[in-house]
Amino acid sequence: MSMDLLPNQTIPQDEWQQLRQVLEPLRTLGDLLQWGRGLTPAVASPIVVTQDEYTHDVLIPYGAGRWLDFDTT
Repeated sequence: MSMDLLPNQTIPQDEWQQLRQVLEPLRTLGDLLQWGRGLTPAVASPIVVTQDEYTHDVLIPYGAGRWLDFDTT
């Protein structure tokens, strides 16, 4: 499984590189949920937005009013 990482244009380049290193190993929804539980504060239950019967967006808060959006199919 592959993951495309698409940065928001407002994230500083150095922060994007650090975040990218953290996110690249995540391959499954289980990996993502485990990673979220390890954040401070922990994200035990991310927001899940159903797009259709096959596609969901998983939203995880990521400091300073930012959100990470993981599109899953």
